[in-house]
Amino acid sequence: MDFWTTVFVLCAIWPSALSVTRYSIAEEMERGSVVANLAADLGLELGGLAQREVKLDIFHNKKYLDFNKKTGELYIVEKMDREYLCPKITSCFLKLDVILESPLRIFNIELGITDINDNAPHFRRDRVELDVSESATPGERFSLPNAVDPDVGINTIKTYKLSVSEHFTIEIQTGSDGTQYVDLVLAKSLDREEKAVHNLILTAVDGGVPVRSGTANIIVRVQDTNDNPPRFDRQTYTINMTENSPIGTLVMKLNATDRDEGLNSEIVYSFTLYTSEKTQDVFALDPNTGEITVKGTIDYEDMKFYEMHIEARDKGEHPLLRQCKVVVHVTDMNDNYPEITIQSVKNTVDENIPIGSVIALVGISDRDTGDNGKVSLSINQNLPFILNKSSDRPMHYKLIVSAPLDRETVPEYDIMLTVTDAGTPPLSDNETITLHLLDVNDNVPQFPQSFYTIRVMENNAPGALLSSLTAFDPDLHENQYLVYFILEKEIANTSMSMLFSINPENGNLYALKTFDYEIEKEFLFHIEARDSGSPPLSSNVTVHIIIVDQNDNAPVIVSPWRAHGSVVEEKIPRSTDKGSLVAKVIALDTDSVHNSRITYQFLQVTDATLFSLDQYNGEIRTMRMFSYRDPRHQHLVVVAKDNGEPALSATVTIKLSTVETAVKAYSDMTEVPLEYDIFSDLNLYLVIGLGSVSFLLLITILVTIVLKCQKPKPSKAAPPCRNSVISERNSTIADSTLVSNDAYWYSLFLAETRKGKLVVRQPVPKGSRYIVSSIPRGTGLTDTSDSAASTLQSPVNENIKLDTVIAVVSVSDKDSGDNGVVDLHIPDNMPFKLRESSDNYYELVVSEPLDREKVPEYDITFTVTDRGSPPLSDNETMTLELLDVNDNVPQFPQSFYTIRVMENNQPGALLSSLTAFDPDLHENQYLVYFILEKEIANTSMSMLFSINPENGNLYALKTFDYEIEKEFLFHIEARDSGSPPLSSNVTVHIIIVDQNDNAPVIVSPWRAHGSVVEEKIPRSTDKGSLWLPR
Repeated sequence: MDFWTTVFVLCAIWPSALSVTRYSIAEEMERGSVVANLAADLGLELGGLAQREVKLDIFHNKKYLDFNKKTGELYIVEKMDREYLCPKITSCFLKLDVILESPLRIFNIELGITDINDNAPHFRRDRVELDVSESATPGERFSLPNAVDPDVGINTIKTYKLSVSEHFTIEIQTGSDGTQYVDLVLAKSLDREEKAVHNLILTAVDGGVPVRSGTANIIVRVQDTNDNPPRFDRQTYTINMTENSPIGTLVMKLNATDRDEGLNSEIVYSFTLYTSEKTQDVFALDPNTGEITVKGTIDYEDMKFYEMHIEARDKGEHPLLRQCKVVVHVTDMNDNYPEITIQSVKNTVDENIPIGSVIALVGISDRDTGDNGKVSLSINQNLPFILNKSSDRPMHYKLIVSAPLDRETVPEYDIMLTVTDAGTPPLSDNETITLHLLDVNDNVPQFPQSFYTIRVMENNAPGALLSSLTAFDPDLHENQYLVYFILEKEIANTSMSMLFSINPENGNLYALKTFDYEIEKEFLFHIEARDSGSPPLSSNVTVHIIIVDQNDNAPVIVSPWRAHGSVVEEKIPRSTDKGSLVAKVIALDTDSVHNSRITYQFLQVTDATLFSLDQYNGEIRTMRMFSYRDPRHQHLVVVAKDNGEPALSATVTIKLSTVETAVKAYSDMTEVPLEYDIFSDLNLYLVIGLGSVSFLLLITILVTIVLKCQKPKPSKAAPPCRNSVISERNSTIADSTLVSNDAYWYSLFLAETRKGKLVVRQPVPKGSRYIVSSIPRGTGLTDTSDSAASTLQSPVNENIKLDTVIAVVSVSDKDSGDNGVVDLHIPDNMPFKLRESSDNYYELVVSEPLDREKVPEYDITFTVTDRGSPPLSDNETMTLELLDVNDNVPQFPQSFYTIRVMENNQPGALLSSLTAFDPDLHENQYLVYFILEKEIANTSMSMLFSINPENGNLYALKTFDYEIEKEFLFHIEARDSGSPPLSSNVTVHIIIVDQNDNAPVIVSPWRAHGSVVEEKIPRSTDKGSLWLPR
């Protein structure tokens, strides 16, 4: 019902509501201002309005207007801002309805709000910053933000203005919608170095009255362009510096400038290619700060000045650079020690080097200048050397020997040469020359004593060591190696070498036989010690051997004489007076005086009161007269005892019988002494001695007569006879029997007459001459052919010269005519030939070189044949002995020895035996082994290895480690003891063989000792992936 009522009302009033009443007011009118009198305009009565309800319906969310029912006026309740109500719209209307009730009437009203210039233009940003490159060209545009003015119409923005600037201007453009746009236009090129920031003011001006405006600050920042290169304040810098300035010393700081900014102004300093590497090694340049500092040694003597060419380069995209030069002049200081240069030196010389010999050539120098470079050389020690300054080269000296040198006194010299300059303070340096003196055989062997007295107890064992007679030779090596000899001396036709022997190496003296004091009481001879130098030197010492007696001979009772073990019977008259000599016991002891002192005493006596015995002379005397009570037979046992320890003794038993008659007694007594004188031991010995001497004298006379008779006549100058040997001591041999009083000769030679040979028993002393001669045998020749007599010079040295005569042979035949013409021949296969010197005399000469090592002796058969029919012949064989000459060098079986030594060997272990062979004899064959010195890492081979000089056994002196030393290569020399000595050497290669003596060491992955390595790997690791620990 109400719905339809409302519809009815609206339909009734709608026609009147369609009419619109329009009003216009300016914005921003004050409150209470009357817009219009609606009552009058709408034809309403004021009186009736008071009773009617008037409602003002404004289509806005704010009440700006109200209606006064009393006056019928529409007035302003709230100021109206057109820009608020109608933003961005030129025409602004406020629509409202006035509704009157009772009756209901609706009036449509439009209120037009006109704009006033109440808003000034404003920029959305009052500060605008622009970055403009200084390389921008004039005419380039930069958009500026527009100003905003909410007013419309004439009140809106009319134009823009820019503050005064010579570089910028603006251009205003209007868009299709009437909006004005402003562009900043570059009118003139920019230069950041002149003005980096341009502050501009842009003003927007409207067209209202009064005119309003708004401004914005335009800040134009000029962006730098790398258009300025770095600049140095000078092109060349000159600096003075003393040499040896400490490292790090500041030379100077370069300060190049660049007007650009940013990277374009950041400068990097560097040396140019014109700066030498040597200069760059001495000076350092900080690329950022430009500081030049010392990083090496500044040496005036090396360079007097340094030139550094330096460039400064900025960091711009296209860098610019400039260069300068820094010259450093170096000031000299006395900072160089003078130097010694050994130009030539002899580190080893013979100790007998002549005085005045040059040892070294020495040069001195000093790199400094002036007084700092003036130097002098001196020897500050008192040594047998002087410095001789060269006249043409004042900085060179000769080191000269000024006094005799003696290696045994000073084996080496450390010659310290000192060079000093004249600087302040003076500097000096020194150099030491080590001079080793090589040994020269200039010292004879020296025995500690000049006379040795050696006491030897008799009955010694053969071969017993008597003493060691060791000499000392202060020389070295072969000059020190001594050989000992007994100088031959005969005693009773016996050579000393048959009684004593001396070890030629160590001088130990031995007895070759058992000595008996009773036969030989002493010996006096000489022992010689000879070194192995060239020439050898020797000295000798006198040895006095004294045989010391032992009590080894018991006394022998020689009186009263009796047969062995028998009793001596004596008869004496019973009337013998007291003190009468009954008997005298005499005992002899062949021992020495002390041991042969004999005392006598009764061992048994029948009546001790009847007889007395003198203990010293052995006389038995009566102590009283015999009485009738005394038995007729007295039994006496006398003992003779010597004074030895222990004492030896002999006894004799004397049986005394007393007789009554004096005649009988006398007769018995006269017979007994006669028997005693004839048959006593003493008389028997004397007879045997006299007979032997007479026999020997007779034999000697007979032999002498035979020899005299067999000598050839002097006119024929016949040589000595065959099968005899005549030495300088006149020894002779006949039929294998030596008849000579020269035991020394016999010790050298042995004649084998049945073989026709003369055999040399031992080396013949140098300088001795022996002539072997032959005489006819007793049988073997016919009456028509005589023997060939010869003289053979034997032995001879194997290096005897060709055509040397070694024998003269004479031949003869008693026949006449052709039967008496004889010819002499020798075999053709011998290095000898016969040369006829005169009738029936031939010389045997050497025709080819001899070599003892191939043929040590020759049996030369001489065949003599006559020209009879049939011819008769005879032959004789002579033996020629060749003496050894040191003509063969020692020979090693191999020229190169490879010896493998297991590492961790024991020190002193035998590595190998390197034995050489020398086919010569005696001292020429005796070899001494040496290690030829060679240094490895400043270590001598003699500190690593040792060789026995006698047998060549090579030993290791230390334990070798394969991980440190793997091999050694050196030489070993074998040198004989001949004169001059010969030697050869062999190369020895020692290879150290590795043992498994080092456990493996894990170096990756690293971990502390015994710790576990922990690593992480992804669970998704593929098969076959390699995991490398970090």
